[in-house]
Amino acid sequence: MEALFPQTLFTGQQLVWLPECASTNTEAQVLIGQNRATDGCCVITDKQTAGRGQRGNQWEAAPGENLTLSVVWRPAFLPAADQFLLSQAVALAVHDWLTALLGPAEALRVKWPNDIVYGSQKLGGILIENTLSGAKIQHSIVGIGLNVNQQKFGVPTATSLGCLTGRAYQLATLAGRLLECLERRYLQLRAGRVGGLRADYLKVLYRFEQPHAYEAGGQPLRGRIVGVDEAGRLALATGDQIRYFDLKEIRYV
Repeated sequence: MEALFPQTLFTGQQLVWLPECASTNTEAQVLIGQNRATDGCCVITDKQTAGRGQRGNQWEAAPGENLTLSVVWRPAFLPAADQFLLSQAVALAVHDWLTALLGPAEALRVKWPNDIVYGSQKLGGILIENTLSGAKIQHSIVGIGLNVNQQKFGVPTATSLGCLTGRAYQLATLAGRLLECLERRYLQLRAGRVGGLRADYLKVLYRFEQPHAYEAGGQPLRGRIVGVDEAGRLALATGDQIRYFDLKEIRYV
């Protein structure tokens, strides 16, 4: 990959490029263990062979056609109890980045907790792994996989920027812009402007305030998403009550 020149204070200023690796999150963890990762360090690869996604799923991406990277941050300012705010900030940064490329699009949404979808098709995924020290976050590894130039997928529920626009993209340029978007939202979080983050997240939340079918505990459930609580649980209005669900407790239908 060509050199990146993100206009950032620290995010991506230390760049570790690997032609191939099992997982950029794993490589970032190794750098942290060796005390070689600065705040904002970015690990990026052309080919990830064992990428991880939410719920323990594997993230698949064609080599050299997509963006696969991890960013290391040290958000000591953020209490462990508020770590979902970081997830919201990252998801919004990716949404900002895509909006700049696609233009404002009603179909471009964040699917709770932080998948990026266009309509019902997945454009990207985020996996954040936090290491805690007492009640604080010691460091965070923010793994991001985004479908950019790939045209064919093994599942019909995936799409890419190239599929949506018919264009081919220069990955290094896009990676630089993504790092800028990430730092902008991270600085918003660090400055304590969390009300704006929460409001912006709800504005782009998939199925927000719309009645839909779900499955919880193996049982069908119909309701509408009305928010996300501070712990990151999805709030679903069903009948005259609001129920809260963790990631593995509810499934979209």
